[in-house]
Amino acid sequence: MPKIVDHEERKKRIAEAMWRVILDKGMEGATVRNIAEEAGLSLGALRYYFQTQDDLLVYAMELVINRANARIKVVIQRDLPPKERVIATLLECVPVDTESLAEMSVWFAFKAHIKHRNSTLDAPNDGLLEGMQKLISYLHTMDLLKIDLNLDLEVERLYALIDGIAMHALLDPERLNSDRVIKTIHYHINSICNK
Repeated sequence: MPKIVDHEERKKRIAEAMWRVILDKGMEGATVRNIAEEAGLSLGALRYYFQTQDDLLVYAMELVINRANARIKVVIQRDLPPKERVIATLLECVPVDTESLAEMSVWFAFKAHIKHRNSTLDAPNDGLLEGMQKLISYLHTMDLLKIDLNLDLEVERLYALIDGIAMHALLDPERLNSDRVIKTIHYHINSICNK
């Protein structure tokens, strides 16, 4: 009886192998050969799923986004007060555990690699700015924001805060550990809310 292969699961396995190679050897070590070896596949099997390294790169980036979005969807569906819902959503956008730390490390490696090679690669948008717009709009709609805030600038400030926290938590995890990340996000949201 022929073995049934779950092609989508295999693609995810290859992308995760790429993540592990990047975490271990950096983007320069993320060769097709190293990725295939890490995934336990032949080069031909890897190329069956991804014709080029760029195809794999885009898929691996989309997988990071999809996993974060899936976690955010779970948070949004929880029965939480509005401010706590916003904070919980923000915590899914920053590295506060082993899984999100690995994803964030890989994401920044992808972005730096694409920027460095001046690529015209159609890399996926992480949707972070749009997410910050939705969260500020949600707080405003729920009448939780302080009066006279410039909503446009609050979006930019929240976007910069989350992006900056993510970067610094990766670069200096002893100083900006998960407890401090969580406290900083709570502090910021409390500083712009009226209750």
